[in-house]
Amino acid sequence: MSASYPPLSRKIINVAMLALTGLCTLLVLAVLLTILGYLLWKGASSLNIAFFTKIPAPVGQSGGGVENAIVGTLKLLALASAIGVPIGLLGGIYLSEFAGGWSAFTIRYTTDLLNGVPSVVMGIFVYTLVVLPMHHFSTMAGGIALGIMMIPIALRSTEDFLRAVPRSLREGGLALGASKSETIFTIVIPAAIYGIITGIMLDIARVAGETAPLLFTAFGNLYDSPGWMQPTASLPVVIYNYAISPYDVWHQQAWAAGFVLLSGLLVISVVSRMVLARGKKLSHG
Repeated sequence: MSASYPPLSRKIINVAMLALTGLCTLLVLAVLLTILGYLLWKGASSLNIAFFTKIPAPVGQSGGGVENAIVGTLKLLALASAIGVPIGLLGGIYLSEFAGGWSAFTIRYTTDLLNGVPSVVMGIFVYTLVVLPMHHFSTMAGGIALGIMMIPIALRSTEDFLRAVPRSLREGGLALGASKSETIFTIVIPAAIYGIITGIMLDIARVAGETAPLLFTAFGNLYDSPGWMQPTASLPVVIYNYAISPYDVWHQQAWAAGFVLLSGLLVISVVSRMVLARGKKLSHG
């Protein structure tokens, strides 16, 4: 039997809960802004044009930048997306539209287990599988490690958004004479495309800050890395190496690189939410 509250008590509870949720929201925003502000304060002296356009200066010299790490991070994320997104997308389509029974349970269970594998273990796995046979670190190995880590999130988010598409749209496509595959690719996926894009963007943001797997695969490079078969620098590894170094200049650049990386992740998250909100707005007409 549901509890019954007098009108005044209901108003008091409503105001109290609104105040509590508002306070929690402010606390979360305060933590984020505090971290961003602290990173900016500690690394502001290194944030200049040279920081984004030059490679690291020799030890003991001031100046230099992390251009090689920014380019390396973008290359790693591009390669990881080329590996993880198609596999996750097709797997999500299969789970949503075709799989059932034990096959669906097995794939979901395996995907969840893969998502729970520590990133350092993933780095060691790809190190054994790719780096050791090649006898050197490479952008390719780092991209493979991040790509494997992207698969579970891409798969489950695609499945969830496809399952949210009303069954009536599928039935309507089939009733008009379209095959099941035509219905999926011309009706179901377009209806869920904004959600799928949001999931992929958040997936990219999730692996962009990973350090452990890159220490075992891409390793690092003080120079620009040509192609895909050479070691490459990345922002997370640069932050790690600079932070544990004994040089004050590198400490400042580590703070600046942390600010750049966190700002990039924040932009991706905000844009992904905007994409999802636009999709919901269009779907409601």
